[in-house]
Amino acid sequence: MDSATTYENLSVLENGWFREINTSWDGFSLNLKVEEVLFQQKSPFQDVLVFKSKSFGNVLVLNGIIQCTERDEFTYQEMITHLPMNLHPDPKRVLVIGGGDGGVVREVLKYKSVNEVVLCEIDQMVIDVSKKYLPNMANCLEDPRVTINVADGVEYVRNNPKQFDVIITDAPDPDGVAEGLFQKKYYSELLSCLTDHGLMCCQGETTFLDLPLIKDMASQCKEVFPSVGYAVGNTPTYVSGVMGYLLACNKPDIDFTKPLRRLSEEDVEKMDLKYYTSDIHTAAFSLPNYARKALKGIVNSCT
Repeated sequence: MDSATTYENLSVLENGWFREINTSWDGFSLNLKVEEVLFQQKSPFQDVLVFKSKSFGNVLVLNGIIQCTERDEFTYQEMITHLPMNLHPDPKRVLVIGGGDGGVVREVLKYKSVNEVVLCEIDQMVIDVSKKYLPNMANCLEDPRVTINVADGVEYVRNNPKQFDVIITDAPDPDGVAEGLFQKKYYSELLSCLTDHGLMCCQGETTFLDLPLIKDMASQCKEVFPSVGYAVGNTPTYVSGVMGYLLACNKPDIDFTKPLRRLSEEDVEKMDLKYYTSDIHTAAFSLPNYARKALKGIVNSCT
């Protein structure tokens, strides 16, 4: 760990620290103290790193970007999953694009209505290291309701029309292997892959640093779906500590702010939810004024 490892996005593993740096975030970095490097290898698709951090447990890093940590992964996994799941009246078949760490699948399986979850992850190495180093997330992948396809998510969506009630795209930032998951053509194929009144939700960047990109993503999505929503939540180890979620539905009159199921305190405990509640759901669509103004007229939840 004494010798430095520098990744394509300029992130650095050096002198007992991991420093996440990206040319898109001028003058900004995120740092975690490293206790031990557990895994470091290049897959056919990306650089894969897992390290044990001093304060956030095991950390999965892809191409120099932190994907999840044991300490705060629940914030992201719960929001990207339970926002769309609670906007569908009876989700039975769910598709997860990316998400080889298993966190989203774990959350989807908490719904009794779900008969099948298809995980489409392009990189087998992500699945393997997650099973070994992130078992609290990846153990669910052994559930009999889960089908794993190690394949390109774009191709899978294209070849499976009208199959899924909810589609969740758990992808890294829109470059490299995930670039095709943030484009209008992909949104069109998602629409074709959804059942009537189906919903999709994808990682939506952060309004502090990526507002032009978010506006572009939402605009492209709006050209395809009649209804588009945008929500935010807090995840400490994502850059700026805030993560956005882009939602879309082929139902024109949906109100994204109102979950169809309101979870009681007993429900929250039974589902082992640490972040998401019905009140959090509604509040997540209340954006700060600068973001609301930028997305007004594009996103249904910004009036």
